[in-house]
Amino acid sequence: MELTKGLGGFTLAEVLITLTIIGIVAAITLPSLLVNVNDKAWNAQRKALYARMSQAIGEMDSISGYGSSNNETEQQIIDGAAEAFIIDGLSKVYRIQNICNSNNLSACGIPSSIIALNGTNLDFPKSLKELNPYFTQYPNPDNYSEDDYKLTSDVKAAAFETVNGESVALFYNPNCGSNVTNTWSYAQTKTCVNMIYDLNGLKGPNEVGKDVGFITVLYRTNSVVVAPMPFSSDASTTSVTSYSEDGTDASSVCAKQGEDAKLPDRDELASMFVNRSLTDMTSSYYWSSSVISSGKNGLAWEQCMINGFRGRYGRSNKFSVRCIKR
Repeated sequence: MELTKGLGGFTLAEVLITLTIIGIVAAITLPSLLVNVNDKAWNAQRKALYARMSQAIGEMDSISGYGSSNNETEQQIIDGAAEAFIIDGLSKVYRIQNICNSNNLSACGIPSSIIALNGTNLDFPKSLKELNPYFTQYPNPDNYSEDDYKLTSDVKAAAFETVNGESVALFYNPNCGSNVTNTWSYAQTKTCVNMIYDLNGLKGPNEVGKDVGFITVLYRTNSVVVAPMPFSSDASTTSVTSYSEDGTDASSVCAKQGEDAKLPDRDELASMFVNRSLTDMTSSYYWSSSVISSGKNGLAWEQCMINGFRGRYGRSNKFSVRCIKR
């Protein structure tokens, strides 16, 4: 029987070329695949942490008044207020396995620096003043009506680790005010607790929008807990109105960024101001989704990112938009 020629296997050269092509394709696609997997995992963990923390805050008897003691000086009370909030309040309703003061945040997995949304490297804040200087000064000292806000001294942060492996730095304002819906106010005066979390501690990348984010608790009574995850830049290069008949209003601008892009409400914007060093929101005023009255001549809430002022403005005004993920 005569053997048919040309039915042999691949040559060594052909195999090597094929393996090289596979290697190149894998080198190109694998990093992006790993990033997508990590982003999805971090997003799920972020939402789970927010849900657990919201439930815990709702179960607390009070979120104000922690840190008071007859045996301590005023400065000792101020310095230890955040730690007292964790020990005497939060730990009663939430499982915590380690607590650290401001001098030892790294022992709870808090990194010494983090990467902000704009890519800059930031020293991790260790007090309310470092988080946002407007916590320790009156925005308008000559025309200030919020008498329930009297925080004139700095308050040091404290930290804790959860049983799920998250590291959380907690900033506490014991003199936070109650909600107001019919007049202007300042976001920092209504902020009671702010938490910056790292989902995997010191492992990295320690980057806002990935493993790092924030949760804010507003109002002394009937507290609201928010955890917005801002996009890395404003949604539009020009300011837009809150109401427009041609589809260029603030809400529609976010809708064009994707189905998960939402216009933040006024409390989410307050949280973004409190953490403005992390969010890098540089425009003066931003629209919220909190509408007071409908129509072109109606009113909606805005947030000033310069000094924390938030007020009610006509919806025909043009302000910036920063969308978020929830």
